[in-house]
Amino acid sequence: MTDQEFFSLWQNLGFPCKSHPWHGVEIGKESPECLTAYIEIVPTDSVKYELDKKSGHLRIDRPQRYSNVCPTLYGLIPQTYCGQTVAELSAQQTNRPGLIGDQDPLDICVLTEKTITHGDILLEAVPIGGLRMIDEDEADDKIVAILKGDAMHERWTDIKDCPVSFVERLMHYFLTYKDAPGSTKKNCEITHVYGRDEAHEVIRRSQADYAAKFGQLQSQLTTLGTTLN
Repeated sequence: MTDQEFFSLWQNLGFPCKSHPWHGVEIGKESPECLTAYIEIVPTDSVKYELDKKSGHLRIDRPQRYSNVCPTLYGLIPQTYCGQTVAELSAQQTNRPGLIGDQDPLDICVLTEKTITHGDILLEAVPIGGLRMIDEDEADDKIVAILKGDAMHERWTDIKDCPVSFVERLMHYFLTYKDAPGSTKKNCEITHVYGRDEAHEVIRRSQADYAAKFGQLQSQLTTLGTTLN
């Protein structure tokens, strides 16, 4: 089955049912330079929403108990998976051979001057860098991107173009969003802030991990498509 046939089948299935944001949405032909992102939460959200991996619906993960809110749009990159090859790159860069992938889609933070009022939307994003985050022993990279066509920020082609204060604010969110006030245990650490080229490599690796993990979906969908026809 070709890629075009695969995506056509998802589109046909989309007539009676909504496509799954992780599996049924194309990452985009221009990836990793420009790609589709699915947004789960926006900076005004006081509740953390997360994609339910089985159903494809957005669900409440937990209320945000503290004042820390994500400073950007935040979500996932469709048809990506943080598995062995993503973990291998993190292990190389951090000299920690025991790291594993977090077994989730690759996360993405999208910067824009516009006010986006809610999640559960798709948009086009241009990656400019990323944060190498380690959550206990799991690689949990955060790709940083600009909303395609954003008039204020489209000149930022690499994360080094961003103000240091913005990067620090983004890092602070991810370093503290799981911590209770007064707790001495730190769940997450960020070992590197990397630029566009490395972000592209992480995205390509996450696509390879997705193909290795979910390649059987193509044959399953072929069978389903034959049944429906």
